[in-house]
This record gives sequence, structure tokens and C-alpha cells, in this order.
Amino acid sequence: MQASEKHCTICNDRGSWMGNCKGKSVQVLGMLRIADDGEVENLALAHKPRTVLAMLVAHPDQVVSLPSLVRELWGDRPPASALRVVQTYILQARKALSQATRLPIKVIIEDALTTHAGGYMFNESFARLDYRIYQGLVDSGRKALVNGDLSAGVSYLGDALGIWRGSAFADVVVGRMLESRRRQYEESRLGALETLAEAKIEIGRHLEVTADLAALTAEYPYHEGLHSQYMRALEKAGRRAQALEVFHRLRVGLVSELGIEPGHTISRLQYSILNSSPVNGV
Repeated sequence: MQASEKHCTICNDRGSWMGNCKGKSVQVLGMLRIADDGEVENLALAHKPRTVLAMLVAHPDQVVSLPSLVRELWGDRPPASALRVVQTYILQARKALSQATRLPIKVIIEDALTTHAGGYMFNESFARLDYRIYQGLVDSGRKALVNGDLSAGVSYLGDALGIWRGSAFADVVVGRMLESRRRQYEESRLGALETLAEAKIEIGRHLEVTADLAALTAEYPYHEGLHSQYMRALEKAGRRAQALEVFHRLRVGLVSELGIEPGHTISRLQYSILNSSPVNGV
């Protein structure tokens, strides 16, 4: 089963990446799910075993120790039975993977979620982590941009961002380690969105990105990079007054909420728009 999904126009250059997926992947960029040749299955797990599975797939090909799993689930106050309970959650996670992939539990134990001294490991040879696929496409996109192939860069970045289906670990109750990993993923996504918007503006597709940048700057009111691209897109569209208003709103928020002024780069951009004098490299 595969639900239809909507991506913003910044991302949607060659359609949904998952529609062309070959082989198994485990998805964490949204709800925790398993995909096999484009067929997507949800995992029937309660929230604590779901957290355990998320911890393992977020650290592919690495042994995650039992104490790390205990801390993620209960923080500094684990129950006396914590180690035994984690083992039960591992069994439940294996059963959920078996059900979702229609593979025998023996295959899951031997090939997917394996036992090691002191912990457990999710093997990426069984199913690739969607974040790793996303990151590979982002790297290819940035390399293409550096080499001057803007169209290829836009396509790679669009495909990468099309993998996202919502917030990372959207249906997982996260502890300290998963929250850190979630923030890492989200920061990478914001950087890729900014890079893609900049590239689209460079190739004359500024009208295409203005609506998405309006939404993104509302969601991230202090992100100067996204605000800079929104200002550039509006200026390219001949909407200088609105571009300057974007800067004004950002500055008011930064000063009133954080007590800081906008950075040098976006301030130069505001000055160049105000004086209709393009600034190279902004």
C-alpha cells in the first residue's frame, strides 16, 4: 500500500522518489515505515518498541548497546526490569519487520536485526535507510552545482527533498539520542532547501519558489538563509517592497525575541535591494 503524497514545488522536479524505488528501504523521514520496490508498509508497534527500532535503524551497521537503548526509553530512571523489557521490545520489533516484509522471523533475526555482544544492530544490507539515500543525492546535487551544472544540481536536490514525507521520526517518541539525530536530519533538510531555492533562482525559476519560501520563512522565522532566498526571489519578480518587508519582519523578530541584529550577508542583501544595486555572491 502506498499513500499519495504532496511535495512542495521546490522539491518536486522529477516526481516522488519513492515511486521509482528498487529494493528495500526503511523510512524515518516521516513516519517509521518499510518500503519494498515502492510498496510501503506501516509497522505495527507500540511506542516503546517503535523507539527501540528507530534507534537501531538510525544507526545502521552499528551495534547499539543495551544501556543506550535503556537510556533512550527511560532516561536516568529505568525500571529494575529494563534489560529484560528491552529484549521483549526487540522481539516485537523483529515480528513487526517480519510481518511488514512477509519474511520469516528467522530471516529477520539473521539478516536484519541481529544480536551482538552487549547490544543489537540493524543491517543496512537488508534495507537502506532513506536518510542515507537522501544524503547521497544531496551530495551529488551540491557537486553538480560546484561544477556549474545547475540543472543537474536542481534535479538531484529535488529528488533528495522529495524523499521527505514529514518531520523525521514523526510517529516515534524520541529520547536524547534520537532527538539529536532528528535535529541533525532537519538541519540538513533546511540547508538543502536553501541551496535548492538559490539554484532555482539562479536559473530563472524564482516565481516557482516564492510560495514555498513564504511558508518556510513563516515556519522558521529566524532562519536568515531562507529569508535571504525569499528576498532574492521577490526582487527577481520585481517585488522589491515585499522583499524589504521580509527583511523588516526578520529584523523585528531577531531584535525583540533574541536581542540580536541580522547578520552581515542578509544586511548587505537588504542594502542592495534598497539601492537597486546587485551584490555578487549574495
